[in-house]
Amino acid sequence: MGSDRERESCNSRHFAWLMKSCFPNPNDAVAKLASPPQSHRNSPVPATTISSLPDDIVLDCLSRVPTSSLPALSLVCRRWSRLLSSPDFSDLRRHRLLLRHTAVAIAGTNLGLSSATLLDGAWHPSLFVPCYDAHSLDNFHSLLAHARACSVGPRIYLVGRNNTLLYDTWTATVSTRASMIFPRKKFALAAVGGKIYVSGGSSGTSAVEEYDPETDTWSVVCNAPRKRYGCLGTSFQGVFYVIGGLRIGATEQNLPNLFPRASRGVEAHAAYASSMDLFDVEARVWLRSRTVPGGGCVVAACAAVGCVYVLTSHAVELSFWSFHARRKNHNNYNGNDNYNNNVFGEWCRIKSPPLPAQVRVDSRIRFSCVGIGDKVILIQSLNEVRGVKEGFVFVYDCVAEEWGRGVDLPEVYRRAAYVGVEC
Repeated sequence: MGSDRERESCNSRHFAWLMKSCFPNPNDAVAKLASPPQSHRNSPVPATTISSLPDDIVLDCLSRVPTSSLPALSLVCRRWSRLLSSPDFSDLRRHRLLLRHTAVAIAGTNLGLSSATLLDGAWHPSLFVPCYDAHSLDNFHSLLAHARACSVGPRIYLVGRNNTLLYDTWTATVSTRASMIFPRKKFALAAVGGKIYVSGGSSGTSAVEEYDPETDTWSVVCNAPRKRYGCLGTSFQGVFYVIGGLRIGATEQNLPNLFPRASRGVEAHAAYASSMDLFDVEARVWLRSRTVPGGGCVVAACAAVGCVYVLTSHAVELSFWSFHARRKNHNNYNGNDNYNNNVFGEWCRIKSPPLPAQVRVDSRIRFSCVGIGDKVILIQSLNEVRGVKEGFVFVYDCVAEEWGRGVDLPEVYRRAAYVGVEC
């Protein structure tokens, strides 16, 4: 019987192991014992297809496919496309260590959208992707100039004042999505638990909006404790961080429960540039706000390996800080043991990025910060002055606590939206 099993075969190349385990070979000795009488052996047997398998088995099979084959699989049928975009698929890929973290730069040209992916220390440009009709062409560059970007799995969302674009990195396609309820500009944006949250950027409302990619709908989930303009957003372990910016319409009614009355004047001043509001998405409550110890104006922020990293400007110099964001109810971190000794809310000053000597810190310089695994990618762009080019890239190793110089961005991506992607 053992030799018979060794000789059995399966016609399906891709699911041989699955078919052998679920549908024994009729020539198997064991199968013969349970087979119907001889007179019924010629009865037609219903064909078993992949489409008849339940979602959990298909997901398990798809999660083992090499990354290079995923773009093609997402085009097979709607069911596979739905499964590939589900959180369960990402969880399985993450469990099998098949997900990779990378940074993507998205730029717009007259030919369409183009992206560059940071892999193995080098930027890899993609082909131009047409992504608009005649009506939206005029607004496309404006969208990229003022949009905030975040990602949910392999899909990048560019959220602008009056429109939203979805760029699928697997299929290299762009599609439109629902716009925010309230028009905003220079607002905080971040993805938390597969949904997208925005706050700030409007003098007319303090509403925090939530976007559900599955239903393509926006909804208001709460009001922010204060209105901000020019703020930045990031997230970690279910907390949406709204950082920096100008405070709009400051009144004591905005902060009735978060701060003691005696400290509201100090907090109102700090909210101008260096404070941070924390929204617990699951509990739908605002946690106690924090302020960067050194003050200054927050110019870039991101999350990586248990910390929120904040870059602040003091007119003529930069400061780099880490905020320990790992909460007590999350103890599954297996990285640097030093992080386990820190306390939630603890600030630590870090070595500042090594800008070239000829670069002066002023209002013409812009920074973008992207967290990739245990690295922070800092991208610096500015109008060309004294022969200095745009697109410097610096890499901070969060474990070694050292800065390094990355590969500079190609010219077309030096005025782009930058985002970290898990795909």
